Amino acid sequence: MSTDGFEKTSWGWQLSQFQQQIGESIEYQFDRFQNSLPNLSPDWKISPWLSHLLVLLFWLILALFLAFVLWRLWQEFSPYIYAWLSMGNNNANVGDKNGDHDLSVALWLERSQALYRQGNYREACRCLYLAILQHLHDTKLIPHKFSRTDGEYLQVLRSTVTPVQPYETLITTHEQLCFGNAEILPENYQQCQQAYQEIINQQHNSALSS
Repeated sequence: MSTDGFEKTSWGWQLSQFQQQIGESIEYQFDRFQNSLPNLSPDWKISPWLSHLLVLLFWLILALFLAFVLWRLWQEFSPYIYAWLSMGNNNANVGDKNGDHDLSVALWLERSQALYRQGNYREACRCLYLAILQHLHDTKLIPHKFSRTDGEYLQVLRSTVTPVQPYETLITTHEQLCFGNAEILPENYQQCQQAYQEIINQQHNSALSS
């Protein structure tokens, strides 16, 4: 038998022993309780089904308590977990990003429209997101940095551009693609496309007025 198999068997045996000890402890307390009340009813005994019911209630209360503790821990530490996952996802996809940044804005737009016609709205939105990143790099507003997260992009944009809402639409949609299970609909793509167009128009108007 392997060491792993022995450890799993050992854990199962220990859990079984723990449950047995809990049950015996409860029964022992019942016996003490019965012996402490001889004058009340000498023949009174706790029936086996009641004993089993009380043991079941004990485990149910313990399970609810542990669930509450885990829920509170999740509420406390989930922001840090999501941040760690975001960093891990960015590091794992460094190679993909290197290849992504080799494409021009025009190529990203062509790919986005082709994917939209095929009904692949998730990848179509992702291409619009990458087109904006390339646009930010080309205009030297935010040069490429492969370790930069979506949150860091938003932080820089909020301090450098106005309005920032179109960028938020594209970046938050990309976050849903990476970390959420929400379905991406044609309406989501149209919102991203509208946000992209607003950014380009804003850049064009700024260039004309300067």
